[in-house]
Amino acid sequence: MKIKESKSYKVFKFFNIIVLSLVAIISLYPMIYVLLASLSDPTEFMKHQGLLLKPVEFSFESYVQVSKHPFILSGYKSTLFVLIVGLAVNMLLTLPGAFALASKDFKYRALINKMVVFTMLFSGGMVPLFLTVKAYGLLDSYWALILPVAVNTFNLIIMRTAFASIPPSLAESATLDGASELVIMLKIALPLCMPTIAVIILYYGVQHWNAWFHAMLFIKTKTKYPLQLVLREVLVVEDTTSMTIGGDDTVGLAETVKYAVIIVSTLPILTLYPFLQRYFVKGVMVGAVKG
Repeated sequence: MKIKESKSYKVFKFFNIIVLSLVAIISLYPMIYVLLASLSDPTEFMKHQGLLLKPVEFSFESYVQVSKHPFILSGYKSTLFVLIVGLAVNMLLTLPGAFALASKDFKYRALINKMVVFTMLFSGGMVPLFLTVKAYGLLDSYWALILPVAVNTFNLIIMRTAFASIPPSLAESATLDGASELVIMLKIALPLCMPTIAVIILYYGVQHWNAWFHAMLFIKTKTKYPLQLVLREVLVVEDTTSMTIGGDDTVGLAETVKYAVIIVSTLPILTLYPFLQRYFVKGVMVGAVKG
């Protein structure tokens, strides 16, 4: 049975659609601008003024120049290594830790939970972190980008909350059948919490993909720079010399190259997000309504 909408509701709905559409356009336009600028001819782009609604003289010249950058490929390799190995370390530590902290039978559960929350409020700071990494001999190695962020406290709490929402009767039934804690976690808890696990993977993945500050502190060899640090070199330090020498319009080409580098460095994570989007709301809401 269809409910008849009142006139006031129809007016509200109409203006609501308009407002939200405008907000969506305002939010998406900067990304669209970057994409269109990267596909524009450098010389013609420098002459353009105002809104950019289509590429100015469509050209792939910026992407051709980006492919010549000496550290783009090595940046991808470094970032993929940190992403894959880092994700494996993150999940191997976060999942068992959250499962243990969600167990009411764990003797020191309350104490460790308080210690975990404490780390969210207080940290040693940048200098103690640097000295710790140096003391363990991790400087200028990929492990300096993985081990200090092996467990994210926020993600651990979300995962703990998801495990705690599982009915205790399921674990009790499995225990009566002779299942160990490891079997309960692998065969019962993890399958039931897959939406939350997908969100945690997304959080950790974005964290590793976008990380540049730790790399700037700990990595000195340029061939080990992750992609985001290479992007910083191009955008902040304006290091486009190796890509623009010999161009007809060095200034214009340098500008469009910057936009192309942004697209190259963000496209993979933007491509991955739609596959995890259906889990996103459900997984986040689990950690939002319980705790």
